[in-house]
Amino acid sequence: MGATTNGAYTAKLTDGPLEGKTIATDFLDSGEPQARLEISAPGGGKSYVYTRSGGVEYASESGDSTRPTAVDYRYLETIFA
Repeated sequence: MGATTNGAYTAKLTDGPLEGKTIATDFLDSGEPQARLEISAPGGGKSYVYTRSGGVEYASESGDSTRPTAVDYRYLETIFA
């Protein structure tokens, strides 16, 4: 997915087949949240694509107020293998 170990944040999946779930994911090399997430479905055979939407949360106790602790993602499509 193009990410490194520049820290992690929570991706909140706001709709689609994984609605209400959260996953931990890494920031890009640039320090920005990822624009697109491809998440493998349990059991394989397909993956769900989510894109970044407008919701961003910052935690004051994290020590780094420039990077979000949670970002909302919206469902885009399902890719079948």
